[in-house]
Amino acid sequence: MTTDVTIIGAGLGGLTLARVLHVHGVSATVYEAEASPTARAQGGMLDIHDYNGQLALQAAGLTDEFRSLILEGREAIRILDRDGTVLFDKADDGTGGRPEVLRGELRRILLDSLPAGTVRWGHKVNGVRGLGEGRHEVTFADGATVVTSLLVGADGAWSRIRPLLSDATPEYTGRSFIETYLFDSDTRHPATAKAVGGGSLFALAPGKGIQAHRESGGTLHTYVALTEPQDWFAAIDFTDAPAATARIAQEFSGWAPELTALITDSDTAPILRSLHALPVGHRWDRVPGVTLLGDAAHLSAPNGEGANLAMYDGAELGKAIAAHADDVEVALAEYEQAMFPRAAEAATDGTQLHEFLFGDNTPHSLIAAFIDDEQTP
Repeated sequence: MTTDVTIIGAGLGGLTLARVLHVHGVSATVYEAEASPTARAQGGMLDIHDYNGQLALQAAGLTDEFRSLILEGREAIRILDRDGTVLFDKADDGTGGRPEVLRGELRRILLDSLPAGTVRWGHKVNGVRGLGEGRHEVTFADGATVVTSLLVGADGAWSRIRPLLSDATPEYTGRSFIETYLFDSDTRHPATAKAVGGGSLFALAPGKGIQAHRESGGTLHTYVALTEPQDWFAAIDFTDAPAATARIAQEFSGWAPELTALITDSDTAPILRSLHALPVGHRWDRVPGVTLLGDAAHLSAPNGEGANLAMYDGAELGKAIAAHADDVEVALAEYEQAMFPRAAEAATDGTQLHEFLFGDNTPHSLIAAFIDDEQTP
């Protein structure tokens, strides 16, 4: 089978690309390894920024749908000391440029905006090879193949398309997150719910921290950060949830109980999320007929920009393809030359953010950064 635009990965970036192409009358097919849209949970809250993510949704013609998803009040930020003392408290007054939505809901509006059959579920990529003249053949796990004249890798950190362009592979950042949830917290865990407040909570110490976010209703979604080598985490049996929870909580001995309850009282088993990144400034020479977007192109440690950049990449690539329909190489070159510097800038800013969060001067460095941001016109 031959198709013109083939997108690997039905994450936010790949779907935004498909939608923007559709808006401009260009057809595309998205191949996704997951069996269905509901095959797995899609993660928690995303703050969608007015300078990239929201612009992508505007290009996709989905601003109204996006606005309907916003959870009011979730831009509030609270920084606590380890004893529970509030060090910084910023309310959500409705004037911020980073409204919060649930990732799964955002993905749903993108999926709903595409023609039926655009996304082919259950298509795990086994291999890909160049055929010359900008054409590529993708082979799937079931043995099926597709030949395409334009291949886009939107398949995340461990992209199967990236090796066509680059030898770079993600490396461990030295830090991991452990993910937990509390449900119905206002009723079942009122002290913790009060500590978190209406938006985001940061309780930090050098090299570690408890970061929580209020999602819909009383759901508190937590990422516990620890700066340890991978071998340290490998020694913990995460299949034994009580033992793993106890081991992680041990690292926060002496912290306020309303904070440690986010770990010890979790309604879900702790999930290890090891953080990896591509080199800052990752780029490649132009290869005919193929490009990357989002984490496949510029994976970095979580900094609030990943999903926004992926969607922005998708929108910008879609617009470039539509504008240069008669010469796809011009479109890809234009897209990449703009994408490389913005991705490098975001990754550099992310490295600085992690220093604010987990460096020797935290939490005071983070508080100072928030104050500076408030004072910047």
